[in-house]
Amino acid sequence: MNRKMNKTSKNNFITYGIVILLFAVVQILSSTGNLSRLLTGLLVPLCVYVIAAVSLNLVVGFSGELSLGHAGFMCVGAYSSALFSHIAADAIPSVPRFILAILVGAAVAGVFGIIIGIPVLRLRGDYLAIVTLAFGEIIKNLINILYVGVDGHGIHVATTSAGIKLEAGGKQILKGALGISGTATLYKDIKDYFFPIGIILVLLTLFIVQNLVNSRSGRAIMSTRDNRIAAESVGINVTKYKLLAFTVSAALAGVAGVLYAHNLSMLKVSVFDYNMSILILVYVVLGGIGSLRGSMIAAIILYALPELLRGFSNYRMLIYAIVLIVMMLFNWAPAARNWRSRVMEKVRGGNKKKEAA
Repeated sequence: MNRKMNKTSKNNFITYGIVILLFAVVQILSSTGNLSRLLTGLLVPLCVYVIAAVSLNLVVGFSGELSLGHAGFMCVGAYSSALFSHIAADAIPSVPRFILAILVGAAVAGVFGIIIGIPVLRLRGDYLAIVTLAFGEIIKNLINILYVGVDGHGIHVATTSAGIKLEAGGKQILKGALGISGTATLYKDIKDYFFPIGIILVLLTLFIVQNLVNSRSGRAIMSTRDNRIAAESVGINVTKYKLLAFTVSAALAGVAGVLYAHNLSMLKVSVFDYNMSILILVYVVLGGIGSLRGSMIAAIILYALPELLRGFSNYRMLIYAIVLIVMMLFNWAPAARNWRSRVMEKVRGGNKKKEAA
């Protein structure tokens, strides 16, 4: 048992080490002036998609359910936190306000995860995917017609712009399809620290997911994935543990949405569409279902690659497609998996010989 725990802890620390090493490399490149403006602009979005991919892997990889509503939870977290930031802008300093915004986004997305999860997780397979996809579209369309303003009398909510009646000095925050503007300017004094904050949130996400997966609850979640009937036969509450995984995943998606919203000067609901959910699912599948480290690496490579290949013009998407195929073959082709297993066995055999010596 101790040997297994040591192996698990070692793998966890390797994952943390990869994140910290990448952060150190970026900081060195930035301090020496070797980091282009294009790469600098990608740093925070990379953290957003890493958090989203790792959190989705909790549902898809460890719970064994196909969810296509991850963008919807990101949207809920993004808008709830942005509204909070604007409402509390004059009352709370920027650093504690941003921390509270993260907590608000995670809490609201988690609550929506519970509300959606209770009826939805009784479904399986394609039916679950369809319902979660519908949730994302419903959330997007609801926010599209919402108008929110604040004045001395409190918060005003309406479904038309004419329905918002604000007194002098009031501020309209959410403007329907036009979204929320000026969120990033509320944090201009800490804007330069968003990437280190994003790295901290990535590490926190990995810590939460890894500890959940390796806990008693995590083993129950994976048992429901492997054999639902066998899990029920030994007294495991399948719905409870699937709901736990779904809620934690939704809350972490909300955190990704918070970071996304506060990095933009203009937040529009149109970005949180079906394509974003599919994109995050692609990161999970190509990185390896059930592999947190793989999801993280796939999100970094596949998000940054189209931007880095812009100089290749017409060949950009061809190269991107080839990389997708290579990653899929490397992770899922039987020959590639057998080769990786042989390499790992040789590495382990070499380590055992060194320990014996």
